[in-house]
Amino acid sequence: MDLSQVERIERAGLLCWPGIEVEWDGSWVRRAAGGYTKRANSLQCFDPADEADAVTRLSAAAAWFERRGLPPVVRTTPLASAALNTALDGTGWATIDPSCLFAMPLATQEPDPEGRTFTTTDPAFLAAQQALQGHSDQVMAQMRALLAVMAVPAAGIVIERDGVAVASGLMAIADGIVITGNVITDPTRRRQGLGAAMMRTGLTWAKAQGAVMAALNVQADNAAGQALYHSLGYQRCYDYHYRVRR
Repeated sequence: MDLSQVERIERAGLLCWPGIEVEWDGSWVRRAAGGYTKRANSLQCFDPADEADAVTRLSAAAAWFERRGLPPVVRTTPLASAALNTALDGTGWATIDPSCLFAMPLATQEPDPEGRTFTTTDPAFLAAQQALQGHSDQVMAQMRALLAVMAVPAAGIVIERDGVAVASGLMAIADGIVITGNVITDPTRRRQGLGAAMMRTGLTWAKAQGAVMAALNVQADNAAGQALYHSLGYQRCYDYHYRVRR
């Protein structure tokens, strides 16, 4: 995948998983969302040529996160400048959570008969996410705060069996790309096709909203997740990881 497509997907990701506070420094963006997910609470570079004063700017970004009570985190994609990577290496930042971006053209899908689509702030969707993710009330408050600033078309997807939520996810659309997050299946009911049913239901909603491409993030060591997404037609397009201070 060429860098223009990487940038298109990553910029869609900024809108589909927004920060509550956002500050640009050239092509580097700092985002904070109360600590809910590394992606929404990290520094990211969007131009490989933006290399000036990398050590100074990295230090300033780290201080920006610390003033907000957040650990400094950098999301490193193929768009990161060589100077930023060198600054991270030279100042002792560790590499964690190697991950992959999967994407595909959005084809027609068959939704699950018991799939339900909610607004992202609907109590039924939030209750399903809390039950399946095992989130505390504090984490759910952080999630609700992030969802409150989401300004693109979005939906919460829930699959039910016998009236009980067994799989859930969140779909949001920007620039014709539907990005999926918060994918979760009841751990006692895995390998029953429930995650695939949730994905097909959400992608059907997205196609009806005009999305033409689908993308999502998955950790490199999540073999089951990668197999699921491959089965739906997604392909691994590029890798990324996070950097944290030791």
